[in-house]
This record gives sequence, C-alpha cells and structure tokens, in this order.
Amino acid sequence: MPYMNRSNSSSSSGSSTRAGGGSDKPVLSIQCIKGSSRADEWTGDLLQTGDIVEEVTIGNLTIRAPFNKGKNGLQKIMHDSFKNKYTSIQVIVRRGSYEFAQLQACIVPNEAAGKKQYMLRAIDDPNYAVGFSDRTESECFQLQASRIDRMVNELERMPLQDGYVSYPWEKRMVEMLSVPNSSSFYSMLLLPRSSDKVSYRYNDLEDTLARANAWLNSSQASGVPIVFMNIQTESLLTKISGETASCTVNAGSLSDLSNLASASLYGFEDYHGVDIGVVRAVRLWFSPLGGEIPIEIKLKENDTKLGFAISRTEEGFIYISSVIEGDDEAPSSRSGLSNLYKEAKRECKLLIVSRISNQKVLPWMVSPSGAIRCFDTVSLSQKLSLHRHAKVSIILHIFLWDRCVEIPGSGSIRSRAISTNVIPLPPEVQLARRPNENQVLPLPPDQEQTDHGSEIKLERDTAGEFSFRLHDFSLPNNWV
Repeated sequence: MPYMNRSNSSSSSGSSTRAGGGSDKPVLSIQCIKGSSRADEWTGDLLQTGDIVEEVTIGNLTIRAPFNKGKNGLQKIMHDSFKNKYTSIQVIVRRGSYEFAQLQACIVPNEAAGKKQYMLRAIDDPNYAVGFSDRTESECFQLQASRIDRMVNELERMPLQDGYVSYPWEKRMVEMLSVPNSSSFYSMLLLPRSSDKVSYRYNDLEDTLARANAWLNSSQASGVPIVFMNIQTESLLTKISGETASCTVNAGSLSDLSNLASASLYGFEDYHGVDIGVVRAVRLWFSPLGGEIPIEIKLKENDTKLGFAISRTEEGFIYISSVIEGDDEAPSSRSGLSNLYKEAKRECKLLIVSRISNQKVLPWMVSPSGAIRCFDTVSLSQKLSLHRHAKVSIILHIFLWDRCVEIPGSGSIRSRAISTNVIPLPPEVQLARRPNENQVLPLPPDQEQTDHGSEIKLERDTAGEFSFRLHDFSLPNNWV
C-alpha cells in the first residue's frame, strides 16, 4: 500500500534527536519474516526490517507508541484478539523522521517462534509476513540506512525454492500419444561383442560403435526409411567372477580411469568383496524419416485373405513384401495399404511395419554373439490370420519416407498420428514430393517376375537363447 505522509507537525517533536542518528530509547520495530512473491518489501510499498511501529489498530482497539512491555505486551494483545476471532490488523510505521507507511494484514500463529506467538500476513500477498522486535531507535535508524547493503546480501543468499507438483500422467499418456501408453521413441541396444567363445573377453567400445554405424547404414541402404537421431553409451551392471574378472579393466583407483576410455567391460569390487562388472553397451536412437502413421484394415465376413505378405530384413525390420494385384475388394486394397506399398516401391523404399495392434515389432537389441533380437514373421503371420478369422480390425503402424505422401482410405486416425508423432527433421534429410503422388507406375518385368516368382526362401538368424526355429517356406506361405 502506498506511503501515508503525515504533516510535519505530527513528527516534529524530538526530530532533532532523531536527525542526529536517533536515541537509545526502546521502540517496537518490524522484523520481516518472509518476503513477498514480488520482493516488494524492498521497494517501500511494504514494511521493512527496522521500521518503527507508531500505531496498531485491531478492530476497535487502537494502540500508539510507546507500547507497554514492547513486543511481549503486543503479543499478548494479539493472542487475546486471535482467540476472540479478531484477526484484522492495521500497522503504521515510521522511517526516519518524516516518512510513514502502513500495512493491512491479518494475525496468524507463528509456529516457528513457539506457542502463543503471532505474526502478520499481508492481505494482498499471503507470502509476505512480518513480526515485531524490541530495538532502540538508533538501531532502527541504522537498519533503515543499511537497506541497500541488506538488499544486496539478501540477493546473494536468496535460495530458489523447488518442489513437487502433481501431473495427470494417465490422462496425458492417453490424450497426447497416438498409441496410448506407448512412446514413439525407437532405439537399438548393442551389447559389446565377445572376442572368444567362452565370453571372457569383449571387444572395445569402438567396435560396438562401428557395428551400430554399420547397422544404421545397412538399414538405410536396404530401403528402411529411418534417420539417425542420437547415440549414447549405456552402463549395465552384472556380476563377474573367475577368468572374466581377471580379464576386465580394474576401476579401483583414479589411476585406472584412463584405461576405461575405450573399455567395453570393466570391474570393481564392492564392500562385500563381490566382483561387479559394468558393461558399456551402445544405444542408437533413430526415427522414421517421414513419421509414423496407422493404417486400419477393416475386415468383412467374406474376406478369405488379407491381401499382403510380410518379410523381415537382415537388420530385423518387418516389412510388407508383397500385395495382391487386381482385387479391389481385398482388405489391403480397401485400406489403402496396396497404394502405399506401390508408392514405397516407386521410391525404392521398404514399407516398414513398426507396430501390429499397437505392439512394437521393431528390432531392439544385439546380443554379444552379434545376433539381432527381433520378431518372428511366422508368429506375426499367425496373429494376422487370427485377426482375419475373428473379423477383428487390424491396425498396422507404418514408417513413412515422406510426410507429404497421400494415403487414400487410411482413416481419420491418420491426422492425429501425424500431428502427434512427426519429429521435425533438418532440411537435408527431408525428401521432395513428386508430382502426382498417387499415380501407380507399371512395374518393370524383372520386378514383376520377382514378386510373382515361384519360391523365395527367408533366412532365419540364431541368437543364442533368443534364436528362432528354422523354417523353410515359399512365398505363398507368407500371405495372410
């Protein structure tokens, strides 16, 4: 509240003594307990430490200086008023000889000061609170004169407060994600490769980084529309013993740190004498080049096949390898999947399936033996066939190579997926849109022969305990 300027006559008595630095007579002064949210206590709009209390009004009771028994006397009056539910208070203070200010506040308990102790909390800013203190007039003048210095000191020691606030995670994870409770972050975790059959020794970190780079380049070269986002090392704890412990780099002292720069496995001993190993894996983050969209395949009672086949690349990606031709009533044609497949083929890209029924089906790990952990095409084909038999719609999420691709019949969920998931990419990785994107070009004879050839054998990888059973099957067995 602005200053209250009284007339000079109201403060002329004893002014000569105060002008000389104040007297040693006891006065009741203000003690700032907690600052306002805007730090107005330093601007003069609010009371400051060292202000001399001249008048206190509680309800119909007005008390003027000098105050009987000082702070203790006023605390007793505030206690009685608080008990009687009279909590509104007005305080008028003096700064120097002629400057006055006032505060409208309410009386609240000051639990930090003890029982039956009270403070004032400003009505217009509940964060601001003041109390009372017994001082001499000269001490108050010194505090008032040192306001700038105290302001600088307060600035230097003022801490920033932090805390926890609630957040509606469940609601946001449903509303803000195209697939509820599932992220659109994709990564491949590469474990260091063992350099011997018994896995006592592992190749260094550079070897793991090189394999991550090779996997990314090979995926892109084969037509997988992904772009590099980031790469990082990831530490995994494991228990080691015997020969493995003796072969690892020891991290027991600072002198050993230089040896850890390129080590993919190092160890240390805990308080119980157990050898702990730290495996430095590499996590490669990637993103779809043109975003990820859902394609809804609705099924009818007379559908006998879905009209497309799936395969897997050497890098572990599931993709649409073939679509049925000349059947506009096939589920793949009705959903627009056939047109999208032709567009991808024209752009020399693979139509990568990232999710089936909202479950991610991308490769996600490379074992120490070098095998890629990914999904089996046989089990995926079986699940898709069960969808057809049960007449339950299928939602396939597809990686796009160009976010400007038009997808006829993809459904209303496409716009939400694009707006939610597409990560802006730098100009150098954005593809220009060709004219007439929906035009379907005739396939060259060699490609037609490949698509409708007699037999294509898909290779299966073995990944130790994650290996798939070997199956040899021709292309028609891949159709769902």
